[in-house]
Amino acid sequence: MGEWETDHGLLEQVLRPYKRRCLYVESAQVEVEAQGALTVRSRLSIPESWYIDDTGHLNAVEVNICYNQMMYFLVAKAVKEDLHPALAEWTLDDFWQRQLPDIVIARFAGNFRRPVDARRFTGELTIEKIERKTPGRGAPFLLATTSHRYRDEAGGRCDGTATLVLTNLPREAGRSRVAVGTGSAT
Repeated sequence: MGEWETDHGLLEQVLRPYKRRCLYVESAQVEVEAQGALTVRSRLSIPESWYIDDTGHLNAVEVNICYNQMMYFLVAKAVKEDLHPALAEWTLDDFWQRQLPDIVIARFAGNFRRPVDARRFTGELTIEKIERKTPGRGAPFLLATTSHRYRDEAGGRCDGTATLVLTNLPREAGRSRVAVGTGSAT
């Protein structure tokens, strides 16, 4: 239901916590689909691994870092542009305060179908669903179901899924009159 080209200023802020040699996302276009899914499509490049000799291909550690960078950008963009009802009460200040301590990957899986050239490839991450949960007497949190894909020009391919938990929600989160994940008024 809308598309946004790379917001370079926002991308720079999102990547600020990363070491200079670990800045992999070069572009990040965002799309909101009719059913409410949020997708970021990125160009990525890992000129040199920071922790191991060159393997000649993208590996699991680097996939996880690429996922983190694209995911943080997608959540920040969703907050900035008010793209999802589950994040409607968030401000960018809320995001910056919670980016590292309160956005947690609870489960992460990847399948390498064919080796991906880490020097030049594309990535896509989709937040398929975000649900607000309140466990017993515990604090509410957001549970996000996501999928991710990486490709290169030679047919290299990796894909997977991840579950995110967003904790320490802003006090007003969840008080919106829009039902989380549906886009319809309650």
